[in-house]
This record gives sequence, structure tokens and C-alpha cells, in this order.
Amino acid sequence: MAQTGPNLYLVGFTGTGKSTVGRSAAVQLDYRFIDSDHEIERLHGRTIAQIFAEEGEPVFRALERKFILEQHPANGCVVACGGGLVVPEGMLELLHARGVVLCLHANLETVIERTARSVHRPLVSGEDREAKVRELYARREAIYRRAGTTILTDQRPIRDITTHVLRVFQREAQDWTAKKS
Repeated sequence: MAQTGPNLYLVGFTGTGKSTVGRSAAVQLDYRFIDSDHEIERLHGRTIAQIFAEEGEPVFRALERKFILEQHPANGCVVACGGGLVVPEGMLELLHARGVVLCLHANLETVIERTARSVHRPLVSGEDREAKVRELYARREAIYRRAGTTILTDQRPIRDITTHVLRVFQREAQDWTAKKS
């Protein structure tokens, strides 16, 4: 039987392991796993790259906000958030109001390596990809630092990262639930 505790939102820069760790954590928690980017693609019948190309980043960010507000269960989910989901003003606070937020982090060399063959990340693909990654991370770093407890994912087995995520989530879920009572 699926659990009904607060949602776990995994945030962080692209390539930090949110989807991989999120799937693993969801299994351990008996929660539903949702990848916000994949869910937005499914709901709108287009890839993230198509949405960016046809309508621009502001429209995509509005779709992310709608997803968080209206398009997923209020509890019992692990949500792997797109790397830029927490960037628009108010989004981080919205996530904190809806569940526990943990930030996954990897050094930029790891991110560059992990995303080298990716074609579905429009903000860090194309010409001079490494420079784009570095510039985008520099713009977002302060937001990630205040997102929530940070968990490092560099050179660690998924099992160890998941165990760490679950330990922190269980502690923070108790605090989150107490605040909501």
C-alpha cells in the first residue's frame, strides 16, 4: 500500500541525479515517482526542447508552476524537479509549502560528464556546451544553496545517495508534518 506522507521534491542543477535517485527513493518509500519534465512533456504532447523553441522559456516556467500547483498528487510522491524549476520567484517557497525539498549537488565536471550526450536539455546543449553549463550554474547557485538540505552525489553509489536522502527526508518530513498540524 502506497504511503501518504508529504511529497519529497528533489531539486538541483541538471545532471545531479534527481531522476535516478528519485526513482530509487520512491521504491524505498513506496511512493509514486514523477519526473516533472517528463510529466510536462506527457501533459502537453511536446518535448521540453519543442516548448522552448516554439514558445520560449517563460511559457515553460509557467507550465512548471501549473504542474506544481495543480497537476500532481499532494502527498505520497517523489518529484524529480527540472533544474530550473526553483529559479522563478516564489517557486522554492511553493515547493516548501507542498513537501520536503532536498537539493542534490554534483561538481561541474561531473555535471558536464553526465550531460555530455543529452539532447533534451535545451539550456545546456549545442555549441560551447561546457561554457553554457558553467554560466547557467553560476546564475542558479545561490538559489540551490537556499533550496534545502544539500546532498552530494559525486562518486557515490546510488544506494548510498538514496540512503542519505531517505534519512534526511524522514527527519525533515516529521518537522514538516508538525508545522502543518
